[in-house]
Amino acid sequence: MTLPGGLRPRLRRLPVVTRLVLAVAVTMSLVLTGAAGLVYWRVKTALDQQLNDDLTTYQRSLDQAVRAEARLPPGPSGSLQQVLDGQGRVLHSSDALRHQMLLTPAELDRVVRGATVRRDVGSLLPITSDTLRLQAKRVTADGQPRIVIAAVRRGHRDEALRELLAQLAVASGLTLIAASYVGYRTARAALRPVERYRSGAATLADGDKNLRLDVPADRDDEITRLGHTLNRMLDRLEASAERERRFVADASHELRTPLSLLRAELDVALHRPRSAGELTLTLRSVDTEVQRLIDLSNALLDLEELGSSDHITRSPMRLTDLMEAAVAPHRRTAERTGRILTVEAPDTVVDVDARWLVPAIGNLLDNALRHGNGAVHLTAAVHHGRLRLRVTDEGPGFPPEFLPRAFDRFARAEASRTSEGSGLGLAFVQAVAIAHGGTAHAENTGHGSAVILDLPS
Repeated sequence: MTLPGGLRPRLRRLPVVTRLVLAVAVTMSLVLTGAAGLVYWRVKTALDQQLNDDLTTYQRSLDQAVRAEARLPPGPSGSLQQVLDGQGRVLHSSDALRHQMLLTPAELDRVVRGATVRRDVGSLLPITSDTLRLQAKRVTADGQPRIVIAAVRRGHRDEALRELLAQLAVASGLTLIAASYVGYRTARAALRPVERYRSGAATLADGDKNLRLDVPADRDDEITRLGHTLNRMLDRLEASAERERRFVADASHELRTPLSLLRAELDVALHRPRSAGELTLTLRSVDTEVQRLIDLSNALLDLEELGSSDHITRSPMRLTDLMEAAVAPHRRTAERTGRILTVEAPDTVVDVDARWLVPAIGNLLDNALRHGNGAVHLTAAVHHGRLRLRVTDEGPGFPPEFLPRAFDRFARAEASRTSEGSGLGLAFVQAVAIAHGGTAHAENTGHGSAVILDLPS
């Protein structure tokens, strides 16, 4: 059913419960109207058939009497009769009719030409008196045409139909009211959890923390699943807010240190005249802190850029070339510190974004060379369309309490809090893995530490 253009916006502004009740009421009205119409038609057909049978029987007896020029027989209670000649003059009529003509001139003309005319006199609604159903037919008596009209009263038939209409109207009205009430109560009961969820969300918007929606555990309908989804969303929002708070606190700490050092170096340099050598040392120290700030800013920008997978552009690349591009900048560091750096990778092609994956592997190698001991091994394997990268060292491994937050931003083991680095290396590695649709995992092997990347390739 198409609604008028002006009605549709007004309906959309109504509450959901009201719209549901209206939909139920309209649907039930159509169903009840159709059912009532079917019942009325069936009863009316049966009554009309009975009335027509009586009328036909009465007509047949009148026809036989007129042909035999005998006395006209009486008909059913309240029946009427009339006999006309070929010119429409009344030859015989019931006392109740006297000389009243039952046929119109047009109907008379049709009957004279041999047609049978049947029609009703009076209406069912509005109520009229002397309602009849008549039938007129031409017969021949003594070589002359005669028009025989038989009529029976419709009073009992019309009364039955009017009573049926009244009962159907009352029954349909009561059914519609009951269905609308049940629909209203059902809609209110079904949407009550939604209103409860809305109230909870409003409480959350007002600043209430640790809020969770009260979702029944013994149900599995659409509203319950919505509640579980909203609770999971609240869990993620709370975790995200906690990460943001921790990020702001750690970023403030990380930025405060180099800025404080810069301010201290400049204050000392300006406190009294300095020689050229002292100024050079001061500028070098300032340059180191400025570079640290630049590295920190670039790392944060890279993490933000990786927050969307749209920045990942995959392209085919030989795995051996990828590994060599990641390892090459770190070979001199390994040689300078007397460490062994090995690479194992099959000669195959992978579909990755080398712009991000190469520095991610470089971060893992840099962490292993800076915080680990012994040999550093980089191994790569491709199996069932997935690339698995593993970087291991022979150092003391990660502190157990550090492993659950190893990939958090600015997270550093206590032993390395005062060492170089911003604590964003592993966070960057995880962001690269997630952007590729993969995962990152850190663990202790018993002989050192290992970081594993698992990526679709």
